[in-house]
Amino acid sequence: MPNTLEAVLIRALEAAITGDHTIIEEVFTEDVVAWSPNLSATNRAELEAEFAENDEALSGVVFSVDSLDVIGAKAIAEWRASAEHTGPLIIGDDLLIEPTGRRIVLAGASFAEFRGDKISALRTYFDDAALIEQLLMDV
Repeated sequence: MPNTLEAVLIRALEAAITGDHTIIEEVFTEDVVAWSPNLSATNRAELEAEFAENDEALSGVVFSVDSLDVIGAKAIAEWRASAEHTGPLIIGDDLLIEPTGRRIVLAGASFAEFRGDKISALRTYFDDAALIEQLLMDV
């Protein structure tokens, strides 16, 4: 069964949240451009390195898509995720947050452009300040 654009985007988003860099080649074009508040990549190799950097940061990930629309070769998804912070997490280029064991919750929206059945551009928006606050708040 061929991948639908919806299924490809969901796999890509799950991989981004879990840090699963093993599916990068399968869902992204070689010249993919990706951006989020804590990630910037101008090709698949950079994106793979970004995903691998945090591949052990979260565990027990629960990911759900609230809505997903495909319009031509573009897809838009609103999503929610929660996870345990069980490994070092690098945010941006200069903030390392050691494991807190806290359960974090994040909601966002992602916009993907496709070339064929692979993502050639991905922009993801979420409140990175809320994420940092959850990780650094006093107990």
